[in-house]
Amino acid sequence: MNNNPDELNGSDIRQFLNKLGLILENVLQHFQVIYFNGFTFLPDMAIHFGTLLVKDDFTRVTGQSDLTDGIGFMFHNIIADNGEGGTDMSESTAPIEAPYVRIFPYAIRQTLHFKKNTRVSHVSISVSAAYLRGFLKEEAEHFGYLFDSANNFWIEELMTDDILRTVNDLVKREGPGNMTSFYYKMKATELLYHLFTSLKNRARSGGLRLNAKDISAVYQVRDKMVSSLSRPSYNAELKQIAGMNELKLRKIFTQVFGVGIYEYYQHLRMKEAARLLREERISVSEVGYRMGFENLGHFTKIFERHIGKKPKQYSNDLRS
Repeated sequence: MNNNPDELNGSDIRQFLNKLGLILENVLQHFQVIYFNGFTFLPDMAIHFGTLLVKDDFTRVTGQSDLTDGIGFMFHNIIADNGEGGTDMSESTAPIEAPYVRIFPYAIRQTLHFKKNTRVSHVSISVSAAYLRGFLKEEAEHFGYLFDSANNFWIEELMTDDILRTVNDLVKREGPGNMTSFYYKMKATELLYHLFTSLKNRARSGGLRLNAKDISAVYQVRDKMVSSLSRPSYNAELKQIAGMNELKLRKIFTQVFGVGIYEYYQHLRMKEAARLLREERISVSEVGYRMGFENLGHFTKIFERHIGKKPKQYSNDLRS
């Protein structure tokens, strides 16, 4: 592993991308590489992870890779910023984009927007469909939408503690002393295990064939919800933003995010409540008020359902 940022910005990333059949010469110039590491296990799997600083505003459209029927698993900005992990950017003031865990076929091109002076941390696993089916074995029947070539799927999964722990274990700069490639392949497999354990519990929804317009629409709806966590958005407003009827919007939203619109909103709301308790150390009653609750008992019930603890207990545990 090479920790010299100048060298990482040059040959190492280019060599890794060339192995995957990706040409990104005009993309790399937009980033300052803080940290990067990657391993290929072609023709079955590849994994890369690191942290980049965006040098200017730009838009990138993703391309294909040499993995047959490749499926991408992107763990974006859920890497802890501490001296033990691969990010180690405690002195940086660059803002971090919102985290997500996303699954997509390389057959669907993504349009990614990057903002100047933001930092992007990621773990990306690319897997061939045939290898993934063999990895899942008898469990593959639960995930038929991943292997149906006629169904252009797109999934964003909620982050679990197991996923977060494994990601941050994987990106530690102090890697194993020997059998490095084998170690990282096993870690990638462990991460996929936790992800698929979570995916298996998703609400079942019809396998609608999605296009770029549908995907863009549900993300606009999600962004609207994020912008006002203290007040739920009205259905009429969300339908107008999406440009589709309520039934179609609900089906596509559940298909992409795994839960209904209101349940997803409540989850985001409680994640923000937990952040306020953890980082700003304000009182439980004040957090409930900021999140739009008039009844503290109702806030406590919803918080416990999504976070696993009552807010008072959560707050006390942080101080112990």
